[in-house]
Amino acid sequence: MMNGPRLTTLCYLEKDGRYLILHRTKKAHDENGDKWIGVGGKFEYGESPEECALREVKEETGLTMRAPRFRGIVTFVSDEWGVEYMHLFTCTDFTGELITCDEGDLVWLPKQELLTKKMWAGDRIFLKALDERRDFFSLKLVYRGEELVAASFGDGQPT
Repeated sequence: MMNGPRLTTLCYLEKDGRYLILHRTKKAHDENGDKWIGVGGKFEYGESPEECALREVKEETGLTMRAPRFRGIVTFVSDEWGVEYMHLFTCTDFTGELITCDEGDLVWLPKQELLTKKMWAGDRIFLKALDERRDFFSLKLVYRGEELVAASFGDGQPT
């Protein structure tokens, strides 16, 4: 059925109460097609989570993160897409100029407006955790198709 788990990063760059968001519109067969997500991607061989996050943000946005903050691990289990361990980062200290991204449109979006956009249901859970929690967290999300069927934090906190 599926290969081994995928290792990915997802980064939310923050400025003036807004996140830099990628509206995924440009890739064929994209599991995130037409969704609004942070910036990130798959690990390359031998990369640490921080190295992957720095590289992906630079490649997709042209920006260089100076102080990314490793916030949590999200375990996705999907009957369609397999298992993914996503390493979640936020960053408020970065330099450079935005470039055009070949995966979609980059938009600085107010945090509250982001929650009105099309996204995976579980993304709303970890976005809330990024906003409300200061600790490192682990979140498990189980999907059947696009339906979120289970969600739980590793420390037992409510989702």
